[in-house]
Amino acid sequence: MSDSPRELGARIATRRRARRLTQPELSAASHVSLSMLRKIERGDRSPSDATLEALADSLDVDASKLRTGYLGTERRVHSALPELSAIIAGYDIRQGLPARHPDELAAAVGAAVQWRLGARYGQIAATIPSVLADAIRYVHTAPASKHLTAARLLASAARTADAVAYKYGSHNLSARLIDVLRWAADRSADPLLSCVAAYVRTETFFAARAHAVGLAALEQAIERAPAPTDRTKAAARGALHMRAAVIAGRAANADGAETHLQHARELAAQVKEGTYLGTAFGSDSVRIHEVSVAVSLGPKHVDRALQVATEWKPPAELPAERRSGFYIELARAQDWAGLQSDAFESLKVARAAAPQHTREHPWAREVAAGLRRHHRADAESLTHFAEWIAAV
Repeated sequence: MSDSPRELGARIATRRRARRLTQPELSAASHVSLSMLRKIERGDRSPSDATLEALADSLDVDASKLRTGYLGTERRVHSALPELSAIIAGYDIRQGLPARHPDELAAAVGAAVQWRLGARYGQIAATIPSVLADAIRYVHTAPASKHLTAARLLASAARTADAVAYKYGSHNLSARLIDVLRWAADRSADPLLSCVAAYVRTETFFAARAHAVGLAALEQAIERAPAPTDRTKAAARGALHMRAAVIAGRAANADGAETHLQHARELAAQVKEGTYLGTAFGSDSVRIHEVSVAVSLGPKHVDRALQVATEWKPPAELPAERRSGFYIELARAQDWAGLQSDAFESLKVARAAAPQHTREHPWAREVAAGLRRHHRADAESLTHFAEWIAAV
C-alpha cells in the first residue's frame, strides 16, 4: 500500500517543522525549488525518488521514514557495493593523498557512524565509498603523531561500510571490510580498537553459523582486552561479553551465555548508557541482549524474553537499529509463544524505529511470512506488511 501524495506531503512537512526549518530553508538545503516543495507538502505533486532522497538527506532521515515501502535505499546500497569492493582491493597500498582535510574526514566519518547507529543505510551508501577511500589514503600518509587517529578513522569507516554490506547480504564483501578494520587495529597497536575489531568480526561467524569457534574468538579477545579501569575500557570489555552471550546462545551453550551476560551486567553498572567506540553499551543494551540470548537459545527459553519485555521497554534514546533489533527478536519469541497479534505489533514497532533494518532482517521476514500464512486477524494490514518486507 503506497502513500497518497497528501499523506507523503504531510509527513515531509511534519518532519520539516520538527527540524525547525522553514520551507525556504529546506528548499535551499535540498536544492529542491521552493515552488516544487510547496506543491509536494500540499499533496499536489509526488516527488521523484531523487527529490525524495534530497529532501530526506536535508531532514536527516532515511527516505523510508517519509514514504512507506520506499525501495530507493536498496538501489543506493546495491549500487555502492561494487565501488566499495574496488576501493578496498588495495587497502594496504599507498594511493596518494586524501581529498578531504583530516578535520573534514573526521566529521564525515562521525556523521556516517551516526547514520549507522540510526540504520540510515541509504545515506551511508551515498557517501561511504569516498569517505572510506580518503580514510585509506590518510592512514598511509598521516604523520607519526596522527597514526592512531588515522587508524581509528579507517576502522570506523570500514565498520560503517560493513554495516550496509552485511545487512544487505553481501557477506564476502563484509568479511573483506572486517579485514580492513582488523588491519587498521593491528597497525594502530591500540587494544581498544582490537576490541572493536573482535566485536565486529563476530558477524563472519554468525554468517557462517560457526558459533562455537566464534565464541572461542570472543573469549580470547576478552582475555586480551584492557582491564576496565575507566568507562571506555569497561564498555569495550562489556560489549564483548554481550556479543559472547549471544553467540553462546546460538551455540546452545546456556551456561556460557548466562556467564557472559552476568559479566556484561557488572560492567554496565560502571558506565552510563551511551556509545563507546561506535558500540552502544550500558544497562539498557544489556537488557536488549538478554532477549537476544533467550531467542538465540530457542523456543524453550521464550518465557525469559517475554519477561524482559513485560518489565522493560527500550528507551527512545537508544540507537534506532538497536531498538529495532529488540522488537524483531521479541516478535520471534511472541510468535513461538502463540502470541501472533503481539508479534505483529512488535514488527510494526521495529519498522517505525528503523524501517530498512527491519526490512532486511531475515528474522523479521521469517516471522512476517509465518504470520501471513497462519494468522487471519488484521489480514489486510498483514498482507501489506508482508509485501513491504518481501515475505510473499
